[in-house]
Amino acid sequence: MTATIRITNSPARDVSADAIVIAVSQGPDGPVLADGAGDLDAALGGTLAQTLAALGATGKAEELTKTLSSGQAATPLVAAVGLGQAPHDVEALRRAAGAAVRQLTSGGVTKIALALPASDTASAEAVAAGALLGSYSFARYRANGHAAAQLELVTSAEGAAQAVNRAEIVATAVNLVRDLVNTSPADLYPESFAAEAERIGLAAGLDVEVLDEKALSEGGYGGICGVGQGSVRPPRLVRLAYRHPDAKKNVVFAGKGITFDSGGLSLKDPKGMETMKCDMSGAAAVLAALAAIAALRPAVNVVGYLPLAENMPGGHAQRPSDVITIYGGTTVEVLNTDAEGRLVLADAIARSAADSPDLLVDVATLTGAQVVALGKRVAAVMANDDAVRQGVVRAAGEAGEAMWPMPLPEELRRGLDSKVADLANVAADRDGGMLTAGLFLREFVPEGVKWAHLDIAGPSFNSNEAYGYTPKGGTGSAARTLIQVAQDVAEGLI
Repeated sequence: MTATIRITNSPARDVSADAIVIAVSQGPDGPVLADGAGDLDAALGGTLAQTLAALGATGKAEELTKTLSSGQAATPLVAAVGLGQAPHDVEALRRAAGAAVRQLTSGGVTKIALALPASDTASAEAVAAGALLGSYSFARYRANGHAAAQLELVTSAEGAAQAVNRAEIVATAVNLVRDLVNTSPADLYPESFAAEAERIGLAAGLDVEVLDEKALSEGGYGGICGVGQGSVRPPRLVRLAYRHPDAKKNVVFAGKGITFDSGGLSLKDPKGMETMKCDMSGAAAVLAALAAIAALRPAVNVVGYLPLAENMPGGHAQRPSDVITIYGGTTVEVLNTDAEGRLVLADAIARSAADSPDLLVDVATLTGAQVVALGKRVAAVMANDDAVRQGVVRAAGEAGEAMWPMPLPEELRRGLDSKVADLANVAADRDGGMLTAGLFLREFVPEGVKWAHLDIAGPSFNSNEAYGYTPKGGTGSAARTLIQVAQDVAEGLI
């Protein structure tokens, strides 16, 4: 369900809603009211901080404490959300707004005003984005869902309307990724995903091309065809393109789109398959980012590739020891059919040479080793250029996503040598598996092209409790980073 948000510059005490959210910091002697709560505090007699402290509030990050306005303000319920210890950055505001809205809407409150610190455009955008992301719910398969949230942001910031509009565009992109990831793989498979991508792309004004299984076979896309041949649902490749008349640079995004990953004949254990509907998170992020980029209109050309396949152990499935030919002619010995994401991405990466990219970024739920190395909330960034790697990490931080720079050690490359093909899809030594996967993909990057690889295996899906503006299930990982990367390239920052 899609929340709506509007702006008001009325005093917080006069805003009418079911609940009004203020922020408190974690002070040495208890909660400290943050900017935005002053006039509401005055209406309540100047005792709001003491009241919250008496109710157990500390101001720690994402803590929510509720009290009544007792008729002294237009809104009956006051909800104080913690920012943690000062100083606070915009991500703290995003998370606080998201945590408050998420907890309130889960309790049935739908009309919510936000009087958090939002005196400038950056903070206004952060609060709006956090609230919109925190209001997300996926109700496709539920008989009864809750009503969409109606949000109102209290701010007098000059340029707030433009900031909130950008927040809406970005949040819509992230929530689209979440919807796609949360959709059952019985309903989201290569053909239906491609149809949805075409619908969204055309509505956004993008150029759209879809290759079916016949075109893929005739075109030499051996990675996509090989991975998809075990399924009764044939693969697809979607190409989306955004163009700007003033663009000076070309960017290509490629996202792994395995709509369900059983592991193929190298079958996963049952527990390992439970969340494998999320293995198309990279492709979803690319689709959503392209739609948002088309709305934001940065001066850069962007092409997005979605290689889509279902990895199943059917009678026609590829076998360990099969040799396939990736687009462009490189042969790969498939030693493990569960290392399939790199095969479909290899086709897309090699195909991108025709787009003459100045920057190529792929994004994928690629390795379990990423989760071992960095956990469930931090993605990995590898690159063939140090400045690009740092630029992408900086863009991710600006967008509010945690990513960490990782190396591509040359000594690991020899593990991909094959006795029968140009290279193998996995190394015998499993140590450094995340980095080896990055080295495999590097083999297909067009010569002279700057490239970054984002492994989002951990952050793409939240199997634990919701936190901040992040729900349980699909998180929308990497969409914000890709949008920011496109804008940074347009501005000459990458």
